Amino acid sequence: MKLKYFSVCIVILFLLSACGASAPATPQQSFAPFILITSAPNASPTPTPFQPSLATPTQPSLFSFDLNTASPLILPSQTPSASPTPQTTPTATISADQLFPTQAAPPAQQPTLDLASLPPLTNNETINFLLIGSDRRPTGTSHRTDTMLIAIVWYKEGQLSLISIPRDLWIYIPTVGMQRINTAFQSGESGGYPGGGNGLLKDTILQSLGIRIDHVAMVEFDGFRKIVDTLGGIEVPVACPYTDWRLKHPSYDPNNENNWWLYTVGPGEVYMDGDLALWYARSRMRSSDFDRGRRQQEVLRTLFQKALQTDTFSKIPQLYNDFASTVITDVGLNDLLRLAPYAVNFTNANIRSYYIRPPYVQGWTTPGGASVLLPQEEQLRQMLTEATTLSTYAAVRETITVDVQNGSYLDTLESLAASRLNYAGYQTSTSAADNRNYANSVLVDFTANQDPSQRQTIINVLGIYSANVISLPDPNSTVQYRVILGSEYQPCFKPEELTH
Repeated sequence: MKLKYFSVCIVILFLLSACGASAPATPQQSFAPFILITSAPNASPTPTPFQPSLATPTQPSLFSFDLNTASPLILPSQTPSASPTPQTTPTATISADQLFPTQAAPPAQQPTLDLASLPPLTNNETINFLLIGSDRRPTGTSHRTDTMLIAIVWYKEGQLSLISIPRDLWIYIPTVGMQRINTAFQSGESGGYPGGGNGLLKDTILQSLGIRIDHVAMVEFDGFRKIVDTLGGIEVPVACPYTDWRLKHPSYDPNNENNWWLYTVGPGEVYMDGDLALWYARSRMRSSDFDRGRRQQEVLRTLFQKALQTDTFSKIPQLYNDFASTVITDVGLNDLLRLAPYAVNFTNANIRSYYIRPPYVQGWTTPGGASVLLPQEEQLRQMLTEATTLSTYAAVRETITVDVQNGSYLDTLESLAASRLNYAGYQTSTSAADNRNYANSVLVDFTANQDPSQRQTIINVLGIYSANVISLPDPNSTVQYRVILGSEYQPCFKPEELTH
């Protein structure tokens, strides 16, 4: 059955992209559980992002390259052929400081650099998906693509990279010029670009970030609610508590400030229905787009793992019906099923998470007064190269399984620690501890070679620097390490700081 789960996981990847939508909620039949902190004295619904009308210079991006060098998609059922290395093509001479200023107002003249275009960072060994969360305007013709996430799948090796793109990323959009990336779709639709909004977004990402996009899915958030509810809800490991404004009930008027409450989830493994999962993944009134990207990937990873671990296959007809009716995409069910034989390669340690955030971007105010995010060329290039390169380092960690036990009095701590290890690329399992009275955490090493550097790496990932280490070589052990969490364990962590 596991072979068939992978196709469902890709469906779920698409449906998660609804997390960036911000249209009024639709009524539900029951309240989702929540923790009430206080009523909102001056609450207001999520504001419409500031979208000033700006002059759009036409210089290419520092990451641009000839679109004609892009490699076509080769699906698993095709026989890949050798593809020549794309030849770089010189771009126009531009001012680097004009694109990447260190001040809010760049000087009038700066030294120029001759920049060569970059080849695509990915090749035909991957299938690359762009997941878009859309806010359809009341007219039904305008879309705001405030959530964009790239999923790069090495289907043969069983690796997956997720890259969250902030809506305010200031990059070159073909035929438009320098603009926020979340305006590309609407510009492509209204301007008659070949392939419409999807076509312009694909070319923007290819030319500006060097990533080939093979398939696109756009979904509104009602579809996301449905998929989570169809799966029976999800249990999200919320490592750090999160508080933000939330409607008291989805059916309430979001324009009435009295209908909003401060709502807190975590820390702990939190059960979420579709409405709560959507709120957790898209709210940003008390946080930022960077943090929202983290929470979106947190929910996505949970969905992916649930699809691998449960009898999701029995729900494929309902899942696909919801998918087909709410998602605009060029992927069909047959396309998804063609990937099914590769599902055996995937585990709970296969997902690498990346976020375009500082230091890869820095804030800047445009001459028109808009707050945007400027790419920092060298830092962003290094991160994207890592994200789009098959990791042999990850392949080594995936052979290591860490069993996590909760020896503290805090419930669900083992799930939080297991998730943390998954972010770092370790496979995990959970089991019951012999007791719940451990003051300090314990690491048991069952391996034959008893590598102290590997033990220290696991300790560092979990942040349990005072852990007691027990050497217990056991060739018959089904796991290489066991962690027993003590009451000193602090679950909150920043996934972007973990080494993949």
